[in-house]
Amino acid sequence: MSGHSKWSSIKHKKAATDAKRGKMFTRFIRELTIAARSGGGDPNANSRLRHAIEGARAVNMPSDNIKKAIQRGTGELEGVSYEELSYEGYGPGGVAILVDAMTDNKNRTVSEVRHVFSKYNGNLGEQGCVSWMFTRKGVILVPQSAAGEDELMEIVLDGGAEDMVKEGSSFEITTAPEDFDKVHEALKAKNIAVESAEIAKVPSTTIKLEGKQAEQMLKLLEKLEELDDVQNVWANFDIADEEMERAGKE
Repeated sequence: MSGHSKWSSIKHKKAATDAKRGKMFTRFIRELTIAARSGGGDPNANSRLRHAIEGARAVNMPSDNIKKAIQRGTGELEGVSYEELSYEGYGPGGVAILVDAMTDNKNRTVSEVRHVFSKYNGNLGEQGCVSWMFTRKGVILVPQSAAGEDELMEIVLDGGAEDMVKEGSSFEITTAPEDFDKVHEALKAKNIAVESAEIAKVPSTTIKLEGKQAEQMLKLLEKLEELDDVQNVWANFDIADEEMERAGKE
C-alpha cells in the first residue's frame, strides 16, 4: 500500500489548483448523491455520506452545493441518476489496476477508460481479473510531525486500528472498514492533524517499478483520475518517493 498512500497524499496537495478542485467538486457531488440515495440524507446514520461531506468540505465545496447534491440523492430535488461501476486492468510492469466510476452513460465511460488504458501502456481486462488482489481497508495518513510514534500508536490501537507503519514523512494507519470511524474520531479528539483518510482498496502484494515504467504508470494513473466519470483508481505499484514527488510537481 505504501506507493498508493504516497500518491494519495500528493493528490491532496495537487487538488489545490482550480482545475483539480473542479474535478474534486464533480467527484464529491456524485459521491454525495449516491451516498444519500443508498443510505439516506442523515450523515449521523449514514457513514458513507458523512465521509463524503467531510471530503467535500476539505476541498472547500460550498455548503449549498453539498446540500443540493444530498437532496438530489434523497429525491427532494430532481437530478441525474448515476450508476456505480468498476473496471479492472493492468498497467506497465503488470501492475493491477481497479477503477471505480459513477456514470449516467456506461458506454461513454467504458470507451473513455479503455482509451486511456490503451494510450498509456495499459490493458483493460475482464471483470474479476485483479479485484481478488484487493481488500477494503480504512487508511489514514498522519504527518510524523503531528504526534510522537508511541503516543500515536497507543491512540489508534485503542481506537481499533489494525496496524501503523512509517511511510516517508507520514504514519500510515490501517483499520477494518467498520473501525475506520472510531479511529478517525479518536485522532480528532486528540487534535491530531490528518493528511488523508479514506476507505481504500488495499492490494495484498505490490510490484516495484522504476524509471520509464514508473513514469508511465503514474501518467496512466493521473489520466484515469482526470476522467469526469472516475471516482477512484487503486493500483498495486511500489514506486520510490522521489519519483512520485517529481511526478506530482509536473
